[in-house]
Amino acid sequence: MITRDTLSGTGTGSGVEASLARAAEVLQGADALLIGAGAGMGVDSGLPDFRGDEGFWKAYPAFRHVGASFVDMANPRWFREDPHFAWGFYGHRRNLYRETKPHAGFEILARWGQGLPGGSFVFTSNVDGQFQRAGFDPERIDECHGAIDYSQCLEECGAGIFPGGPQRVEIDEATMRASDPLPACPSCGGLARPNILMFGDWGWDEGRQSQQGRRLRAWRRELEGKRIVVVELGAGGAIPTVRSFCQRSAQAPGCTLIRINPREASVPSGQIGLALGAKEALERIDALR
Repeated sequence: MITRDTLSGTGTGSGVEASLARAAEVLQGADALLIGAGAGMGVDSGLPDFRGDEGFWKAYPAFRHVGASFVDMANPRWFREDPHFAWGFYGHRRNLYRETKPHAGFEILARWGQGLPGGSFVFTSNVDGQFQRAGFDPERIDECHGAIDYSQCLEECGAGIFPGGPQRVEIDEATMRASDPLPACPSCGGLARPNILMFGDWGWDEGRQSQQGRRLRAWRRELEGKRIVVVELGAGGAIPTVRSFCQRSAQAPGCTLIRINPREASVPSGQIGLALGAKEALERIDALR
């Protein structure tokens, strides 16, 4: 049961310090690290926060004028109805993610995992590729909503999933429309789309993510009965995929959940909640280890 008493880190300074100390202690005794990351993980790297329409429009003011929300734009129909508009949004994001340096918290998590017998595994709803760019083993990452660095053919020609390629998508930021040439399928030459699960998306090719999920489940089976610490970062309740996964994972015997979220830090009894940003929390825990 979640009560006010479980909102660790949202009260007095001494409560935050006690929660940080307990987090450092459980990490010291861990056999493996399971990292769950939502959108809040990238905020400290300078990536935009799309929480609510105002957050989205702050990042993309051009869409305010047409009244388009994040949910409106994250819809595969645009690739058929107006592909330059669709790639304006996703191309801008792909350019931004590729140019963004992961913050210091990624290095801290990688170092923690490297020091444990079972290592670490990442489960993330982020499509930004930041964990790979930070040096995490791609074979130990499950991107449950896909990845912007990979594409698929809009016409489903049989090409499967392919790397998005190094080319930059040129964008007119006043209109948020992409310039030709748009990303194309290497097999048939037709229009490509990101291999990302969008809203109302029945065409997403989940083949790559399914393989990642199988590797994660195999890793969990190998560690059955071991002490796994689940560190959840920036995963809110609006789209609760990561939050729910981490909470379920921490129910296994010997597991502990450390939930890091400046706005939604509540946790079940016996777990650890820290109402802090990802980078700050990781640095403060690391200093106590």
